[in-house]
Amino acid sequence: MNAREMKLVVACGGTGGHLFPGVAVAQELKRRGHQVRLLISEKKVDAQASSKYGDLDFDSVPAVAKPATLSPKMIPFLWKLWKTKVQCRNILKQFGADAVIGMGGFTSLPPVMAAKQLGLRAYVHDSNAVPGRANRMTAKWCDKVLLGMGEAKSFFPNSEVEVTGTPVREEMQQLPSRAEAAARLDIDPEKQTVMVMGGSQGAKQLNSLVVEAASGMPSIQFVHVTGNFDYERVCGLISEQTSNHKVMAFCEQMADLYAVADLAVIRSGASSLSEISYLGIASLLVPYPYAADDHQTKNAEVFVKAGAASMLQESEMDGGVLLAELNALLSDEERLEKMKKMSHAAGVQDATAQVCNVIEAG
Repeated sequence: MNAREMKLVVACGGTGGHLFPGVAVAQELKRRGHQVRLLISEKKVDAQASSKYGDLDFDSVPAVAKPATLSPKMIPFLWKLWKTKVQCRNILKQFGADAVIGMGGFTSLPPVMAAKQLGLRAYVHDSNAVPGRANRMTAKWCDKVLLGMGEAKSFFPNSEVEVTGTPVREEMQQLPSRAEAAARLDIDPEKQTVMVMGGSQGAKQLNSLVVEAASGMPSIQFVHVTGNFDYERVCGLISEQTSNHKVMAFCEQMADLYAVADLAVIRSGASSLSEISYLGIASLLVPYPYAADDHQTKNAEVFVKAGAASMLQESEMDGGVLLAELNALLSDEERLEKMKKMSHAAGVQDATAQVCNVIEAG
């Protein structure tokens, strides 16, 4: 146990990219003997993803995304921001919090502002190569800004900055065997396997292209997480005779998915990249085309430059292009092994500990 037990609030949520690193930090802080509460948004994705962590304490608060500065929506935004900040202030006072760390996005802004009003220490973590506007704003109220990628340093010229890497959840730190995971997923452990995951922000076009490509690769096994909104449509696209394509709406046991993956076809959100890097998984990255400031392309470029991944832009793809790229990667065992090694080297392996060390050090 740490010499002085603290009460710490981790503000995360809105997307898995904010929630899962927050869960990782909370798990480690709790393991070190601190009391922890997590603040998440009221979105369904947060409730669904957080439900499996029954050993952690969650409170939900309204997330308030900032509109354009000159938009007429600014007045209701400021009102919601004030109300959420008051709610967060009450939670912090009742809990007796010593410090707050926001894991990014607009779920982090109100509790960080409330923390500074109460004279508490406050931090924000940004995972991306190009920080979001919410984090750039939140940084103004923080004692220190923690970064997943060193490429983001220049965006915080007036803040004390430390590159810690992006935390990874406990369940990713010890994967099951390939055979165990394959049995739970009901797939063949001997077949070369591609995992596909489009992220929580939507992947309708990517899902369709994967179905088209997979139909031309009968010897390759696909495990495809479509997202809740696109599951039935994707199932309808796949022939009943297709045996190489397993479709899931949502995967609660991501460790199983990673354990069987020879190649990951994923968006280039920072949390997903931190997990595949921690685990040393080769990837084909397809950046989410509508990400703010095109930050997912910048994230992907970091991994491509390191030799850890290949990248295709969704706007430049069709089923044939994706099929050709997958065949090129999966047929080149030497390249695939090199990508796995470079993927592992691209991340910070003790990121969770580094973030917690900063918080404990004050």
